[in-house]
Amino acid sequence: MHEQETTPNPTETQSKLIDSVKSTLDHVENLLREAANASGDQAAELRERAMTSLRNTRETLHDAQDAMFEQGRRAVRATDDYVHDNPWQAVSIAGVVGLLLGVLISRR
Repeated sequence: MHEQETTPNPTETQSKLIDSVKSTLDHVENLLREAANASGDQAAELRERAMTSLRNTRETLHDAQDAMFEQGRRAVRATDDYVHDNPWQAVSIAGVVGLLLGVLISRR
């Protein structure tokens, strides 16, 4: 039997990521507005803070992408394990799905 890892709800994780990106982009937008009205060192500092925030967001997105790929790999592995452990059930399921698709396509 395989160990099952507890993974966060994908919808919840996606929602948190989207909220985080939106918040960061709002923050960067405000910093750039302030930088446009500022001058000299203050403008440079505000632009640098905006760039740092964008870099952090990019890293967060890359981390999320890596996590999604890993989750996909786990799903593929679980499917592969299931098919190897239950070959006749897998063939039956594939046959039923094929039959249903055939019926749906022939009705059009």
